[in-house]
Amino acid sequence: MAISWYPGHMNKARKELVKLLRGTNAVIEVLDARIPDASANPLLASMTNQLPIIKILNKTDLAEKPVTQAWFKYFNSQADSVCLLNGHDQQLSCESLVKSAYQLCGARAAESRARQLVIVGIPNVGKSSILNQLTERNLAKTGNEPAVTRRQQRVQLDESWYLVDTPGLLWPRLEDQTAAYRLACTGTIRNTAVEAEDIAWFTADMLLKEHRRALSSRYNIDDSVTEPEHLLRHIAKMRGSIGKGGHPDWHKTSELLLNDYRSGKLGSLSLETPPE
Repeated sequence: MAISWYPGHMNKARKELVKLLRGTNAVIEVLDARIPDASANPLLASMTNQLPIIKILNKTDLAEKPVTQAWFKYFNSQADSVCLLNGHDQQLSCESLVKSAYQLCGARAAESRARQLVIVGIPNVGKSSILNQLTERNLAKTGNEPAVTRRQQRVQLDESWYLVDTPGLLWPRLEDQTAAYRLACTGTIRNTAVEAEDIAWFTADMLLKEHRRALSSRYNIDDSVTEPEHLLRHIAKMRGSIGKGGHPDWHKTSELLLNDYRSGKLGSLSLETPPE
């Protein structure tokens, strides 16, 4: 099944973002630390007009630390770019963010009276949670479903810097379907737009190839489990997810696997590594 999800409000949000960026000093792009490449919006580069960018690797507690550090070094090696980390065990502070903004913007920031940052990212990547964390207030609505934020919100970080939160934004055509499936398995694409069974099959195949040890620890699988169907049947039997006729309830079993991955019950697992 080809994955495609671009609700009407995202097109409106894209147009509003283009206007907003004209008065912006730097852009903050929030990325999922498990999939930094797939969670990066390819349209952003053309929209930002070469503005400095702060990349926040979010949900670092759900990703493998060595892989996250490799991404951290990779993004920090790029021109006009600073990378910061955020997770339950390493929370980003407002002071660190403002310091990075000054570092990136330099003299241009010193000459501006009102300095503005715009925070962008795909749906469900955690932008609103970061906004609440930075301001130490519940300013933005958060939730497990993507596309909770529907409008821009401007808040003051300190005496000089303002931050504008924007709705989660995907791109109209998800040409890289492998990346699209990675987005879906992390919960970026609304459940009503994809089939849980299809996404779980992809996730099972990927985890069997790259993170078999985590599956063995969680589900106690043996060497006979080599295919996605084997794994899902095993989980169905283990969790009592059996339907009529003694067959697995594929939908329920698929949700069990996806929820275990998304919540970190399988452990901290990265799905992408930076380019060589």
